[in-house]
Amino acid sequence: MKTIRGVLWDNDGVLVNTELLFYESNRELLLPYGIDLTPKQFFDWFLDHNYGAWHLLLGQGHDIALVERLRLERKQLFAERLRQARQLAMPGMGNLLDCMRPHVGMGVVTSAYREHFELSHAHSGLRDQFDFVLTRESYGASKPAPDGYLLGLQRLGLAAGECVAVEDAPRGLRAAHAAGLECIILRNHMNRHYAFDGAFCVVDSVAELGAVLATFVPGAARALPQLECAL
Repeated sequence: MKTIRGVLWDNDGVLVNTELLFYESNRELLLPYGIDLTPKQFFDWFLDHNYGAWHLLLGQGHDIALVERLRLERKQLFAERLRQARQLAMPGMGNLLDCMRPHVGMGVVTSAYREHFELSHAHSGLRDQFDFVLTRESYGASKPAPDGYLLGLQRLGLAAGECVAVEDAPRGLRAAHAAGLECIILRNHMNRHYAFDGAFCVVDSVAELGAVLATFVPGAARALPQLECAL
């Protein structure tokens, strides 16, 4: 197994448990228009194909002005849900990052807006573990384009072969691959049905993720027993 010097992390669904809140925000806005968005539809349209559910509104004859208004309302509604949620960090993620931090460079590459990222970490205790955070405003095309990950590698000063990405969505996996990165997928309640073909591996828990990362980072392996106890 190769040794790595950097880890690039997705945010929503990996570091923080926010995907359900985003799903609920979209579903609430669409219900008045007769669209009952299911979790499977949300995953397929938002996290896999990356085009949202706006095509349903347009198909009903609504114009793009309504779509733009609802996008803004969704941004505000999601922000309010994040404020109310308080603690969103994935259980055990703080301990895992503590183990990794002394041994590798770490950055966040997220499609979230800066406002939403900061709200999701207002009480997480995770923010200071990272060398940098790249939000949607930081780079050109969003995932599945590689722009964010390419910028992340540049910020780390490392080649793709020296790093690994951690993701939870198909569009993130494709973005990582397009940037030349191996990608580990962390399962959550939204993505359990998806195969994630081509991922380096798929893990079912933060503890299992820690065990895989420790094989890439020998120094972190010594902290693994403490991590497993903490989880």
